[in-house]
Amino acid sequence: MDAADLKNRFADMKPPRTRVGVLGWIRTNLFGGWLSSILTLLILFVLYKTAVPFLKWALIDGLWTATGAQCKESPGACWSIIVRNIRFIIFGFFPLDQHWRPLAAMLLLFGLLFVSQYRRFWNRRLAWAWGAGLVVMGVLLKGGILGLPAVETEKWSGLPLTLLLSVFGLTAAYPLGVLLALGRQSNMPFIRILSVLYIELIRGVPLISLLFMSSVMFPLFLPEGVVINKILRAQMAIILFTAAYIAEVVRGGLQAMPRGQYEAAEALGLNYYLTMRLVILPQALKIVIPPTVSILISAFKDTSLVVIIALYDVLKTTQARLADPEWMGFSSEAYIFLAVLYFLGCFSMSHFSRRLERDLTHEH
Repeated sequence: MDAADLKNRFADMKPPRTRVGVLGWIRTNLFGGWLSSILTLLILFVLYKTAVPFLKWALIDGLWTATGAQCKESPGACWSIIVRNIRFIIFGFFPLDQHWRPLAAMLLLFGLLFVSQYRRFWNRRLAWAWGAGLVVMGVLLKGGILGLPAVETEKWSGLPLTLLLSVFGLTAAYPLGVLLALGRQSNMPFIRILSVLYIELIRGVPLISLLFMSSVMFPLFLPEGVVINKILRAQMAIILFTAAYIAEVVRGGLQAMPRGQYEAAEALGLNYYLTMRLVILPQALKIVIPPTVSILISAFKDTSLVVIIALYDVLKTTQARLADPEWMGFSSEAYIFLAVLYFLGCFSMSHFSRRLERDLTHEH
């Protein structure tokens, strides 16, 4: 029997079931050797001891619509603290009959963010859409026109305040950080020294100190009768703090650019502005996308620190509800809910950065 006959005879034979499909994957990846098998069994044992009790506590024995008194008699999770207080946790002290306004503002913001993640929409129309959207969101939250009752900014709280501080804070911090990075590499000594002093000073203190300065110390330097809103002061502190860290990341990207890129721009007769806008910055900012997003994610989570200056973001409204005697003792469920909210925000930013990095790589 020659080789051709053997090939025809065994052509229709399938590989063993233990080598392909689910069983094949398990054998290859989980039980490929004695060390792999021991680690797999150890992980399964840990999951059995931790995940099973957690699922029983969270889902099987969990209560969703019970009162606080009923939850205290149950061994399971009391998700009722979220279900029964969701409106206060999300919207805080915003007037109860006007909750549709911050809800509409958040939906509009989410819509703009969703569209902005696709580069094919990056044009002038999107810029106009953002401008109009900001105006609409401001009208919805502030009111006072178009028949909407006015709502003082002291009542802006909950998730809308968290989104306001994070989204607009990070958006404003990024271009400021780029300008600081360019200033630190400037040939003009005054601009370079000023940028270095600013970056090192801000990076040398924690965000909490800046928030305290904006809340307690800054108003003391204002003329009598001049008052700046506390939310605006906190927003500026977050912007200034985040911009200093972004500046150092962008500076690393600028230093990574080969000298030949600058020389090529000079050969084309481009001035400094066009060189940076058309040649250097597009490449440098692409290089530093991962560390930049890491800083932005960290800054997004740091917005929760505004609780120390009595701003009721979503963390503070949750803590306020936990102070209610009916719901004391259910902090685990409340903080798990908050963790999910922050995870969704951080994961969305990370996913957008990976998409942007992939799109830019395919373009080149």
